[in-house]
Amino acid sequence: MELDVQLCGTGEVVVFHDEDLGRLAGRPERVDRLPLCAIREVRLRGGGEMPTLAESLDVCGPAALVNIEIKYAGLRPAGCRALVAAVADAVARAGAAERVLVSSFSPAAVWLWRRQRPDVPCGLLFERPRPFHRPWPLRMDRLLPLLRPAAVHPEDSLCAPDAVARWRRRGYAVNVWTVDSPSRIEALAAMGASGIITNEPARARSLLSR
Repeated sequence: MELDVQLCGTGEVVVFHDEDLGRLAGRPERVDRLPLCAIREVRLRGGGEMPTLAESLDVCGPAALVNIEIKYAGLRPAGCRALVAAVADAVARAGAAERVLVSSFSPAAVWLWRRQRPDVPCGLLFERPRPFHRPWPLRMDRLLPLLRPAAVHPEDSLCAPDAVARWRRRGYAVNVWTVDSPSRIEALAAMGASGIITNEPARARSLLSR
């Protein structure tokens, strides 16, 4: 299971992908400005609610591997440090260290996690260049020797056989996102990818078991 997490306005870790409620709730507020009591009142399109990380870890149960993606795009070190510390606390309280993998596009979050919980594996996410998006140096793997994560999480379009082989030689698990095509899942498995992040887990499991 993948859970995107961020801090709400009162400091609790909530599971939500977007920075604001516009797309999924039709409201303009930012998640990081709302206290938890207001978060509890938000009804998402389709009838869902926004859970905390603690609640989600409990629902996932002891058998599921949980990839917690730390969503932090800010520039304030204190904000990233607070989010990492809160995630670490939630994982510890849930006794979930052995079934959690933490990942982030933020090198700062990966670096802070390694310092705070070196016993819990983490991965660096990166993607192909996109105009007006994340700065170029943060998209590729040039920071890996400094960060020393357990895994790399590259976008599928970055995964050619030589790239996957290079990451594996360096000792990283390679978990590729987001792959739904059966032929591409099989190709990545043949390259030596460690894991597939997909919207079609049943199909992927069936293909990989063969």
